[in-house]
Amino acid sequence: MMPVKKMTRCEPVSMGSVYSPAKTSFRVWAPGADSVEVLLYTSGKSDECPYAHIAMRREDGGFWYAEAGGDIKNTYYVYGVTRNDNESLNSKDMKRSFMQATDPYAKALGVNGKRGMVLCLEETDPPGFRTHAKPPLAAPTDSVIYELHVRDLSMHPHSGIKHRGKYAGLAEKGTVNAGPEFFYRGKAVTTGLDHIRDLGITHIHLLPVHDFGSVDEACISAEYNWGYDPENYNAPEGSYSTDPFDGAVRIREFKTMVQALHEEGIRVIMDVVYNHVYSAGESNFEILAPGYFFRMNADGTFSNGSGCGNETASEREMMRKFMVESLCYWADEYRIDGFRFDLMGLHDIETMNIIRWELDKIDPSIIMYGEGWAAEDSPLAEDLRSLKKNGRRLNERIGLFSDDMRDGIRGSVTIENDTGFVNGCGKRAEDIKFGIVAAVEHPQVDIEKVHYSKGFWAGEPSRCVNYASSHDDLCLWDKLKLSGSSLGDDELVALNKLSAAIVLSSQGIPFFLAGEEMARTKGGVKNSFKSPDSVNMLDWDRKAAFMDLTEYYRGLILLRKTYRAFTLRSSAEIRRRLWFYETDWGIAYSLNGEGLPPPAAGSPYSRFIVILNPSVKEMKFSLGEGRWDLLVNGRSAGIRPLDRLEGSAAVPGTSAFIVGKI
Repeated sequence: MMPVKKMTRCEPVSMGSVYSPAKTSFRVWAPGADSVEVLLYTSGKSDECPYAHIAMRREDGGFWYAEAGGDIKNTYYVYGVTRNDNESLNSKDMKRSFMQATDPYAKALGVNGKRGMVLCLEETDPPGFRTHAKPPLAAPTDSVIYELHVRDLSMHPHSGIKHRGKYAGLAEKGTVNAGPEFFYRGKAVTTGLDHIRDLGITHIHLLPVHDFGSVDEACISAEYNWGYDPENYNAPEGSYSTDPFDGAVRIREFKTMVQALHEEGIRVIMDVVYNHVYSAGESNFEILAPGYFFRMNADGTFSNGSGCGNETASEREMMRKFMVESLCYWADEYRIDGFRFDLMGLHDIETMNIIRWELDKIDPSIIMYGEGWAAEDSPLAEDLRSLKKNGRRLNERIGLFSDDMRDGIRGSVTIENDTGFVNGCGKRAEDIKFGIVAAVEHPQVDIEKVHYSKGFWAGEPSRCVNYASSHDDLCLWDKLKLSGSSLGDDELVALNKLSAAIVLSSQGIPFFLAGEEMARTKGGVKNSFKSPDSVNMLDWDRKAAFMDLTEYYRGLILLRKTYRAFTLRSSAEIRRRLWFYETDWGIAYSLNGEGLPPPAAGSPYSRFIVILNPSVKEMKFSLGEGRWDLLVNGRSAGIRPLDRLEGSAAVPGTSAFIVGKI
């Protein structure tokens, strides 16, 4: 393996192919190669011989460079790499190998990502793409994130969406449940983009949409995968396009989707998987620079902190450069608004902070967050990893998922029948309080009683992403059902509503799985990464059946977006404005909103009380003096008063109350 040098910044040299009508340049890093050439093809299929070979010249630092004269737009290409197979160049039995690699920096691809494509990117922009306005975002804590798999949105036969399973399907407007018997209050039930817009979420988090290796793009079938098996990082996945054989189509349709979401007031987050690749031994990285881009064990095998057979080495100069430039490319070319990092605990802290710094140069409102853990142990020193416990060393605008809150709400993800606060009559109450304050230091939270964390790891609320379920593990409905097998739908809805009220009224950044708002079930499948559409797709018939749950989520989101007291910007504000009451049956706390910007709509409440009753029994809570407007109860949520209360509140079992006072 080549020596690794310390890096504090990314070298500015441009990589990959750069097109112009007069010429196209190519640059790749292959430091141990004896020779490199560019092979040109007329199509992206793998059953074709190259029509041209262009020798590349060696540059300083292990780079190789070549130019192709004239206009070669829409040509496909790979790199041919020849290297000495022996450890010593003095070997008498010197052998040479020749391998082909797709350009790691390729911005357009042929089918299944086996070839890069020379493209004029400007020609893939839909009309108005460069000039359309992004939805505003004043602070990360103003975000409400909705996690969605592209295919899941539209595959149900009643979705009413024409381009099922495609980027184009997510851009369709005006779709309704195609089943004629499904109406709500005399109107057809909205689906797809209209449904998401009506919820009021601010960001849609798309499961991996960069090119991944587990689905055959050439085969139009029911093949399914989440996409956490990256093959090429700088071009969209082709199976979600209407034509995976033309590298320009997936780019144009992806941009059209982003623009459609922006026009509906929704920002776009990409789930990115830089911590491992689909198959390390056959990867483009390994062909071009064997042993460099991956962490290795002492015996020369790939280390496996990802649990997927390999892990990349973000701390090394060229891997760091690749990550930074790749993310900046998506932010700039596709106008992406955020990035969620898979197994972020495998990336070093310095790289993550550099990424934040570089993205700020493009758009400071881009949000970043990720999993503050790894799947297995890693050779990277623990104090260098972007782990939850090291969270305060990350930039305060790099968020981390709070598994404290997740398991505090519903019980352990590893023990199916384990229960939490909502389904265990108040178990793990301190975990919930810890999540309510967004994992920042607070004098009324006893850190010794928090199950996982032994310190206030967030520092600031923008570092804490609160949630109850995601694509991983059991979805919320299935977890609640499996941990309480005797419960009926009405009881499960009550638990679901209480869970939503906790997440969407807590400080920090709220996040929830698509379909959670309509009692989404995967039939008890714990990790559905390669289960069929019948398991994974959003069931739009359930929206009609559980419309009161959908409306409850919509009301909670509206309340959160209306009042700044629910989206405090600093830990100091949280300690000053949020105070817990003493109670032995649930959780209750006050929020002081005095002096905060008044809402654009609704009454200008200056104080709130949030009451969470996980007991099956009705409980009384003293409100103190004055009159309070009830905004949230176990049935409804929003900014319009449901009732007026004085003196005390009778909070039904398994429900939340939120009251406001002017």
